[in-house]
Amino acid sequence: MQVNPTCKDLLIEAMKYHLLPTQRRKEFESPRCQPRKRTGPPKVLLVVGGQAPKAIRNVELYDLNGSGSHQVGELAQRRCRCGVTMYKDYLFIVGGFDGTTRIKSIERLHIPTSRLETLTSMSSRRSTLGVALMNGYIYAVGGFDGTNGLETVERFHIESGKWSLIEPMTTRRSSVGIAVLRGYLYAVGGYDGHARQCLNTVERYDSASDSWTLVASMECKRSGASVAVLDDMLYVIGGHDGPDIRSSVECYDPVRDCWLTTTPMHTCRRNAAATVVHGFLYVVGGDDGTTSLDTIEMYDSFLRQWKVCDELLKQGRSYAGLAVVDKPTDTASPIFI
Repeated sequence: MQVNPTCKDLLIEAMKYHLLPTQRRKEFESPRCQPRKRTGPPKVLLVVGGQAPKAIRNVELYDLNGSGSHQVGELAQRRCRCGVTMYKDYLFIVGGFDGTTRIKSIERLHIPTSRLETLTSMSSRRSTLGVALMNGYIYAVGGFDGTNGLETVERFHIESGKWSLIEPMTTRRSSVGIAVLRGYLYAVGGYDGHARQCLNTVERYDSASDSWTLVASMECKRSGASVAVLDDMLYVIGGHDGPDIRSSVECYDPVRDCWLTTTPMHTCRRNAAATVVHGFLYVVGGDDGTTSLDTIEMYDSFLRQWKVCDELLKQGRSYAGLAVVDKPTDTASPIFI
């Protein structure tokens, strides 16, 4: 990293900031130096389905303010290895695995009323897929159909309720990490079942041209990594390369097209879920190769430190979906019926 001129710029910027007297640091102009501000109502995490060690249907609500975790309901069917995303007051649950069959159905939950409905299914069964929301579409990326790893991608138009196929990725990717950054959809790492190898390659989708382009590769091969966007950077956390399960973390700078290594987690994790709340990165559950984890770690990008949260999940799980919602007024009342 220190011999890469583009990455070295970030190190110099950070060094200049930390050499300034405390009272002058506010004069330093950089988007990476903006203080975090909590806006809007307090948030909670919904941990959806997962594997413990078999597919489960229960959903936990995790209160970030320290009151712990409790079950708030169940899905219509068992789902692990699915993808979830939020749009307005709706939680979308896409694909996955029920313990027997890969799933192509999609469910939509209206959070305020707890109304759960089944929508039009995808064209392919997909587990270990990546799911993200971009420009009014829900993207279902790669995954495994029970026989093959997939390079195909389809997207769901929320307003019309219809699926359509788009340009496939350059590589088959199951256990792929997905995130949206600066108007592009990124597909990170994963497993190529045809080549039988975990991947360090990364590609991004431009919806304007319906095309995928390779960007800089990660330093490590990572399948089943967690992915989230923080401070205009793409964070890739944990994952594995065969039996080597990782605690390490890399972040991608889209301006410089380079990867930086930051502080590793306290625990090696693969197949965990990740999200950002109020400027902090949370990594939830996963497995360490032996056990489904009930721990949650929080990353402070300013201090470059990880903290293990005091409260545990009620049930350890990997391959869970994760969503951020406003904290209910009465946390004892179920969100799901």
